[in-house]
Amino acid sequence: MTDRQPRYPWISFTTDYGTADGFVAACKGVLARRAPGVSVLDISHDIPPQAITAASAVLTQTVPYLPTAVHLVVIDPGVGTARRGIAVETTSGGVLVGPDNGVLLAPAERLGGITTAVELAESDWWLSEVSATFHGRDVFAPVAAAAAMGADIRRAGPALPTTELVQAPAPHFRRDNDQVWAQVITIDHFGNLQLALSGTEAPWRYGESLRITTPTGNFTARFGRTFGDVAEGDCLVLVDSAGQLAVAVNAASAASLLGTERDQVVSIAAAEDER
Repeated sequence: MTDRQPRYPWISFTTDYGTADGFVAACKGVLARRAPGVSVLDISHDIPPQAITAASAVLTQTVPYLPTAVHLVVIDPGVGTARRGIAVETTSGGVLVGPDNGVLLAPAERLGGITTAVELAESDWWLSEVSATFHGRDVFAPVAAAAAMGADIRRAGPALPTTELVQAPAPHFRRDNDQVWAQVITIDHFGNLQLALSGTEAPWRYGESLRITTPTGNFTARFGRTFGDVAEGDCLVLVDSAGQLAVAVNAASAASLLGTERDQVVSIAAAEDER
């Protein structure tokens, strides 16, 4: 134990580990042992496996509502390969720790932009034994704990120019008059489809009838402000709480009704009789 007061009283934690296994608990155990007194705030452990774009979106939309913290992010399809581990500090003072695969960049921008980026190369910051397949426990959690306790991340490894950090794949979106094409970036617990297009880009009037085209077929919808703007079981397009365009079904799952999966592209246009 230690009498030191942490620099950051909070560590947020985001993974694709799920909760059926002991992976999350093992990482939290490392955090508790190395950063006693620091609270862990779980953002999500149900990110789809290896879903870098979805994880980045979830984290980016959540961090503005969190206290200043260390953000531990483990979405790491390249674990054990030559991919780097990194830590970045932001203008707001928050620190993000995770793999250099693009997952940290959009959340860091939401926190004011990166002021310092380092490669996690100093093994003294890690656990004494490092598994090739569990860097979340053996590398990233110890670094996050050290940062929360006040360690200077610049001592965790060599500095990296931000231009050298790996960019996440850019989601697809396009707009042409009253029609948009957009990639599904997340599907939430209710089956709502969040699209890779800001709600400010919506070209339709509220109440306007729409046609949605997905890889499984065509569907009718209405452009609304909230779920109750259509009858139960009917489809609507709306601007969600993160300001993104989304497809939903009142009291049901849009993903199930439309047969749509994450990363697929959907097309939305004004219905023929509205033109």
